Amino acid sequence: MDNRLKLGIPKGSLQEATIQLFARAGFNIYASTRSYFPAIDDPEIDCMLIRAQEMARYVADGVIDAGLTGQDWIAEHAAGNGGTSPVVALADLVYAKQSFGKVRWVLAVPEDSRYREPRDLEGATIATELVRATQAYFARLEVNVTVEFSWGATEVKPPVLADAIVEVTETGSSLRANRLRIIDTVLESNTQLIANARALRHSWKQTKLDNLALLLKAAIEAQGRVGIMLNVRRIDLQRVLELLPALQRPTISPLSDEEWVAVNTIIEERTVRDLIPRLKCARAQGIVEYPLNKIVL
Repeated sequence: MDNRLKLGIPKGSLQEATIQLFARAGFNIYASTRSYFPAIDDPEIDCMLIRAQEMARYVADGVIDAGLTGQDWIAEHAAGNGGTSPVVALADLVYAKQSFGKVRWVLAVPEDSRYREPRDLEGATIATELVRATQAYFARLEVNVTVEFSWGATEVKPPVLADAIVEVTETGSSLRANRLRIIDTVLESNTQLIANARALRHSWKQTKLDNLALLLKAAIEAQGRVGIMLNVRRIDLQRVLELLPALQRPTISPLSDEEWVAVNTIIEERTVRDLIPRLKCARAQGIVEYPLNKIVL
């Protein structure tokens, strides 16, 4: 049996964020600018750098067993295959190149444009890299437009080279800088771990992919969270517990001194600077904040 997994890593804007996510999940990937085959410290995985735009096609064709790409490019592949894509989504991984959140493909027009809503674009020309998904979007609205593929610098095309664009954004800052106004969201997207259906019928590969999905999701869950440990007298325990927003419930353990207990919980990192002084005022002692790499729910 072929007990090796062929895994596609998205090349380009998602590459570094993906490598960092794998590191938190326990896999060290070493990419070189001279090679499309990064090394990984798991002898059972062979990595290949593939553009996110092409990942779904290569996974569907069985060139690779699995890969990471956005829902946008899965939708683009599906739009060219009768509305369905023969890949299986194994994990929803909410991260992007700049943040741990979703991105949006938005319909944007010049600030001073007469277009106020998508239906106003009847007969217009739309520039985008996401051609087939954009065509499907306007078809659902029953609006006739011409959708042209954009090779890049899409934001500068209206109003001379196109009437509107469909472009991906995390913050909207680039669109604002180019004096563009968003009039609708075409779709939201985040990264997914996808697999070839035939590979999943291989029991070893399915187990390997299930384990990989588990660890990647655990790394995502840990993002932005920290652990807190502290000691407190039993008589003060309720005051402390009222301050702690827990992932589920705090763990309370007895100490050698029966008057004291240890409390351990997980909280959002952004709340720590306000919480620790309040815990101290509630007579907690030995407060320790520690980082988290993974949370398995």
